Amino acid sequence: MVEPHFTMLWRDSIPRHTALDDAGKATEVTVVAGSYGDRRAPAPPPHSWAHRPDTEVAIWTLKLAPGARFTLPPVGRGTNRTLYFFRGTGLRVGDRDVAARHLVELRESLPATLVNGPDESEVLLLQGKAIGEPVAQHGPFVMNTRAEIQQAFSDYQRTRFGGWPWPSDGPVHGPTGERFARHADGRIERA
Repeated sequence: MVEPHFTMLWRDSIPRHTALDDAGKATEVTVVAGSYGDRRAPAPPPHSWAHRPDTEVAIWTLKLAPGARFTLPPVGRGTNRTLYFFRGTGLRVGDRDVAARHLVELRESLPATLVNGPDESEVLLLQGKAIGEPVAQHGPFVMNTRAEIQQAFSDYQRTRFGGWPWPSDGPVHGPTGERFARHADGRIERA
C-alpha cells in the first residue's frame, strides 16, 4: 500500500532488438519490462516488485519471421516463465508443438528454443519470481485479500480512479486524436 505511480509507456520509448538466427531470419524482441541483453525497459514504478532486480520480472513480446529460430536464455532459480502464443499458425518450443492461443510454462534453468512455423508469429513472455503473498483478483483489480478488492471497487466507484476528467472510459479523448497523458499533479505529457 504505497502511493500510486503513473508512467506512460510510449511506443518510441520501449526498446526493441532484432536477433538474426543462423539462416538470417529475424526475431524482434520488444522489452516492455525487464531487460534483454543491453536493452532495458523504461523504469518500473519505484515501489513495485518489478523495481527489485532480484525478482527477474520481464515482459517481452517476440515477433518471429516465418521459419525463424530463437533461443530464450535460462534465468535464475525460482523464476516463473510463461510464453503465450497469441498470433501465428505454428510454433515449436523445444520438442513440443504449441497451438495458437495457448501458453507454455518453461523451466527456468534451461534455455528454450522457439522455432516458428510458416507465418509470422507473436509470443508474449511473462517472467518473474513469485511474490509469496496471497493474491485476490477480480476484473482489473489485483490485491492480497477479498476485503482489499471490495475497497478497490468502492474507491473506483467513489473517485473514478482519482477523478477521471473525461465523460467516457475510452483510450482517446478529444477531436484531434493527440496522444497525451495527464499526471496526478496536473502536468500534461505529450507524445
